[in-house]
Amino acid sequence: MASMRDIKRRKTSIQGTQQITKAMKLVSTVKLQRAKANAERSKVYFQGMFDTVNSILSRVGHVEHKYLMPGESPKKAVIVITSNRGLAGGYNSNVIKLVTRHETWQKEDLSIYALGNKGREALARNGYTVRESLPEVIEDPAYADAMLLSKRLLERFAEGEFGEIYLAYTSFKNTVSHEPRLLKLLPVDREELENTGKEVDAIMNFEPEDIEALDMIIPKYITSLIYGAMVEAVASENGARMQAMDSATSNAEEIIDDLALKYNRARQGSITQELTEIIAGAEALG
Repeated sequence: MASMRDIKRRKTSIQGTQQITKAMKLVSTVKLQRAKANAERSKVYFQGMFDTVNSILSRVGHVEHKYLMPGESPKKAVIVITSNRGLAGGYNSNVIKLVTRHETWQKEDLSIYALGNKGREALARNGYTVRESLPEVIEDPAYADAMLLSKRLLERFAEGEFGEIYLAYTSFKNTVSHEPRLLKLLPVDREELENTGKEVDAIMNFEPEDIEALDMIIPKYITSLIYGAMVEAVASENGARMQAMDSATSNAEEIIDDLALKYNRARQGSITQELTEIIAGAEALG
């Protein structure tokens, strides 16, 4: 059985940890409120952009456009959005699993664009090629950062370096619900569009010409999806960290209560032992 000194030392240590987790929970709560407001404010626009562009692309007929035709290259670019810090429960690992546990992907065919240090570290450790690491953009998501990344990826897709582009991130549902999501950005899967249940009953005419119009529409579409994912990921990260720190604080409280009980029992045992020794000594003298 541990001594009273050991129990007291451990209790003090856990109380110190509990103060840290409480503080981290408060910080995450404040950050979550701001990130949640940004996510909810932008979600309507980006979902509208997604639905509108998908509707347009489902009506382009047999237009042969560089962003719509499946690439011949087996290489895939995957944007992986995680956090720069841990202590967020399963937030980072769930996104990483979207890549590492994909049934048909081969790691040698993937080029990772890591937005967040945790994703970069985990995937590099598992032998994946990290083409670019951009940890700073996830600290304070900006549309300009998404636009620059989108431009580079679209250029490489058009040049045939990549045959597909994907986005792995955490979709923000509400404060306690976050869903890891793998989204295919390019090329557009027409069969998937047809399975959404939306009617596609008319070919769309473009003004100016369809190729020129798509050259303007698709970059904005990809940029919007990337930026929307960045904003939702930040909200999800803070929500996950808040929950993790709340659980850690509660667990620490349970351990402290258990140690207090053990300490009182040890103290009671020590007093009983001292009394027994005193009585035995008095009897020996008498």
